[in-house]
Amino acid sequence: MNNIQKIKFSDLFLIPSKNGLTRPTSVRGQGYRMVNMGELFAYSFIGDIPMERVPMNERELTIFTLNAGDLLFARQSLVLSGAGQCSYVEEQSEPTTFESHLIRIRLNPTLADSKFYYYLFKTPYSGITSIVRQCAQAGIRASDLSNLEILYPNLNQQKQIVKIISPYDDLIENNRRRIQLLEEAARLLYQEWFVRLRFPGHEHTKIVDGVPEGWNCEIFPKIVEINPKTKVDSSSTIRYIPMSALNEGLMIIKHEEIEIREKSTNIKFKNNDVLFARITPCLENGKTSFVNYLDESEVACGSTEFIVFRGKMVSPYFVYCLSRTHDFRENAIKSMIGSSGRQRVQNSCFSEYPILLAPQKILDLFDSTIAPLFTQIEILDRENKNLIKARDLLLPRLMNGVIPV
Repeated sequence: MNNIQKIKFSDLFLIPSKNGLTRPTSVRGQGYRMVNMGELFAYSFIGDIPMERVPMNERELTIFTLNAGDLLFARQSLVLSGAGQCSYVEEQSEPTTFESHLIRIRLNPTLADSKFYYYLFKTPYSGITSIVRQCAQAGIRASDLSNLEILYPNLNQQKQIVKIISPYDDLIENNRRRIQLLEEAARLLYQEWFVRLRFPGHEHTKIVDGVPEGWNCEIFPKIVEINPKTKVDSSSTIRYIPMSALNEGLMIIKHEEIEIREKSTNIKFKNNDVLFARITPCLENGKTSFVNYLDESEVACGSTEFIVFRGKMVSPYFVYCLSRTHDFRENAIKSMIGSSGRQRVQNSCFSEYPILLAPQKILDLFDSTIAPLFTQIEILDRENKNLIKARDLLLPRLMNGVIPV
C-alpha cells in the first residue's frame, strides 16, 4: 500500500471522538455494564464479558452507549506499549458504556471498515506511537488521535484485508473460550473438594473438630515455597515476562509481550511455578499466571512486582487453584501497604495463612483428574501462539502491499 493516500483519522469519523464516563467506586455495582481499562487490555474483541455496572441517566445513555464496530483506545497506561492500545467492540446484549480512561471512535461505515482500522492499529503503519506522550504514565489525547494521519485504502481493499485476517482471530478467540472453560472447570473442582469439602468419599468421612478425619491444618509456607531461589546461567540471554504479559483472570500469558534481556531480574522461575501479582490494581484485576510456556529446564525472569509460588507438599495444579481462591487473594489484598495506586502485598501475610491439607491419596486423585485440563490448556495456548505469529506476519505484508489485495 505504498501508494495509498493518507488522511486525517477524523475524516472517517461518523461522530466526534468521546472520552468515557467517570464513576466513583461508591456508586459502582448496579446499573449498566461498563468497559474498564482491565477489559480493554484483556480482550481485543469486547463482547458479552463480565464487567462492572454503573448508573447512567437518559442523557448519558444516549451519548455514552457503545455500538457494535466502535473502537476503544487506551488513553493511559503504566507501560509505554499500552498507550493507544485498541480494542474492537462486538455486538452487546444490553446497553454498555465505557470509562473515562478510554476513547471511543465510531467510524462512518460508508467510508471505513472499523475492523480494518482495528487491525491497522496493531501494526507499525498506524503511526499511533508518534502521538504517545510519556509523563508519569504513557498516554494519548483524543485530539491527537483525531488529527493522526492514517492510511486510507478504498473500502473494498479494507474489506478484503479483513476477510483474509479475520479467520485467524476467529480461531484464536475460539481457543481462548475453550481455555477459559477448562480453567473454570479446574477451579470449580478445587472449590468443590478443598473449600466446600465435597471430596470423593466425604459422605463417609467423620468430621473431628470441624475438620474431616485424616486432614491437617498447615501454614502456607510449609506446603508452598515463596520466591524460591532459582539458579540461572548469567552468560546467556534470558526471557523476561513483564506484568503486561499476564492476562486478567486466565493463567495464560500474552506471548507477544515477552522480552529477551541480557541480565536477569531477582524474580526467577521455571515451568510449573505460579506468578502472583503483588501490586495494585494488578492483583485485584486477577493477574496470576501458571508457568507452562518455557522450554524444558529453562529459567525465565519477570517483573519485580511478581511473587513466585512453587509447591513443596502439593502439586503446581493445587498451588495455582489455591492462588485463585477468594479468601487467599483477600488475605493478600488486606496486607497491602504503600502510597495510593502503588500498594504492594507483604510476603508476611502468607506466614500464618492456614491451609486445610487432605490426605495424600485425595491430593493424588485431584492431580490425576485435573492434569489433563492443564495439558489441554497448554496445547491450546501453544496453538494460539502460532496463530498470532502467523497473523502478525501476514498483516504488515497486506498493509504495505507485499501481498496484493
